[in-house]
Amino acid sequence: MDKAEILKRAKAYIAEEKDERFSKEVEELIAKEDYKELEDRFYQTLEFGTGGLRGIMGGGTNRMNTLEINKATQGLANYVLKAFPKEAKDGTLSAVVAYDSRLNSDVFAEATALIFAANGIKAYLFSSLRPTPELSFAIRELGAKTGVVVTASHNPRMYNGYKAYWDNGAQVIEPHDVGIIEEVNKVTEVKTMTRVQAIAEEKLIIIDKEIDEKFWAMCKAQLFRPDLIKEKAKDIRIVYTPLHGTGAMHVEKVLGDLGLKVITVPEQREPDGNFPTVEKPNPEEKPALKMAVELATKEKADGLMATDPDADRFGTAFPDKDGNFVLLSGNQMGALLMDYVIKSREEFGKMPKNPAVIRSIVTSNFGDAICKKHNIALIECLTGFKWIAAAEEDFEKAGTHNYVFGLEESYGYKIEKEVMDKDGVSAAAMCAEMILYWRSQGKSLLEHLDDMYKEYGYFEDRAISKNFPGSSGVATMKGIMAKLRTEGLKTLGGEKVVKIRDVQESVVFDPATPSNKTKIDLPKSNVLQFYLESGTIVSARPSGTEPKIKFYINSVIPAGDGSDAWLSDARKKAGTFCDSIEKDINAVLDAASK
Repeated sequence: MDKAEILKRAKAYIAEEKDERFSKEVEELIAKEDYKELEDRFYQTLEFGTGGLRGIMGGGTNRMNTLEINKATQGLANYVLKAFPKEAKDGTLSAVVAYDSRLNSDVFAEATALIFAANGIKAYLFSSLRPTPELSFAIRELGAKTGVVVTASHNPRMYNGYKAYWDNGAQVIEPHDVGIIEEVNKVTEVKTMTRVQAIAEEKLIIIDKEIDEKFWAMCKAQLFRPDLIKEKAKDIRIVYTPLHGTGAMHVEKVLGDLGLKVITVPEQREPDGNFPTVEKPNPEEKPALKMAVELATKEKADGLMATDPDADRFGTAFPDKDGNFVLLSGNQMGALLMDYVIKSREEFGKMPKNPAVIRSIVTSNFGDAICKKHNIALIECLTGFKWIAAAEEDFEKAGTHNYVFGLEESYGYKIEKEVMDKDGVSAAAMCAEMILYWRSQGKSLLEHLDDMYKEYGYFEDRAISKNFPGSSGVATMKGIMAKLRTEGLKTLGGEKVVKIRDVQESVVFDPATPSNKTKIDLPKSNVLQFYLESGTIVSARPSGTEPKIKFYINSVIPAGDGSDAWLSDARKKAGTFCDSIEKDINAVLDAASK
């Protein structure tokens, strides 16, 4: 993009942006003639991805700011009014708005609510920050047709985001996401009103404990063994960190009501959008849990729990026999929770007819083995919990299956039906009960996980990410995926690739006979999966929320004789194999970076 086009876009933005904090940033960049930064801010306009609208905060069309929020909301409002004409005519449309602890989240959330109100859509706005799963719950509880939570989830501090939800309580998918974008692109005027006026006209309703209390009750209602909890809860200690986010008020309340001793990391308890103690407030990242691990070790805790800023992701760690805390992956905790929910439903006669578990296509096959044993259908979907919610809704409407559990490797789990998104609060409650249950059976969670490996096989998973920021980064990622499609990968880790699944092209084929393709029944998405001789799957996927490409390694060592010696050997073999695959992937990424 040449300088003239950059300046044209920048000046158009300045003329539209009413928030001087952001417009002045652009004016200063123009004055400094910083065209490199200006190009990054204007080479594209933020669009809805797997997590909705998300980007670095600042002035520009490629940034999160008041103008982008306002346009997105006006477009969403226009789409909702068209989608529900009867309710629009009756004046019964409503929306729920929530926000997390990030900088500007409260400002963006109120702006969103007031635009809804000005467009004749009653806006329910939480009085203060709330987790994403509660937003999903509130939409269903209040009978709203849409909702928004202002959050960038687990991203670094400079990010913020905007997740749009539909009347089912799930994030929007096709055709709604496409329709909303079309409406956003057509916006020429944004309707708004003052907070005082909106409240006076009852177009803005502030919600608080009346929803909180129902949400807490729902989380506790999912549990299977209230008597065990009542009897044994006092015997365990949990160290918890909300990573400066929304989780404390809910996790502390729910676990506290159960009688559990919860010790929250004091330096990370209070909401703070600057995230002063972590570079990335993501429970997937080992450095983010450093303070929690130190406190858990000091307190001799029985478990460590963590949630990201909007409390939809749930991370854990548990002490081994030597007292050293072992961080579990999303795949490991997902398998443990799935196993416990299934066993408990079967024990108490709560397993529905035609039960089904849903996982994303880049999640481990560990759960597949568990489902096979229990004769439960395993349904795959695209990455993003909105697709898990969509699959659940589809098969329950069709009457073919009944939902039991949903999981995603990125620390996302959904136990309940009342929330149509991943929920770190209910996961924390169920995890606490699970700790108590396996203790009553004479085992720790880590010991039970080893037992599961002995039964189902050893599963090891890796994720490799590489950032490619800016307009050149977008081109680089497209180039990587194009090269992988045209040239493929013949081997990985010394093993032959025996099958390729191209989700973008909706086909699967043997690379030895590439012309012989079979169609697959998944929505199109830019994902390539390489199946190796051993059953290991390696997936390549550009992120929908960050400027990075991710590779997922899902390896498996088939079950052996069930001995400790077999498990030790399987761990070594899997580790060595994953190391070699990782080396091959890094070579691909390094070559693309040159």
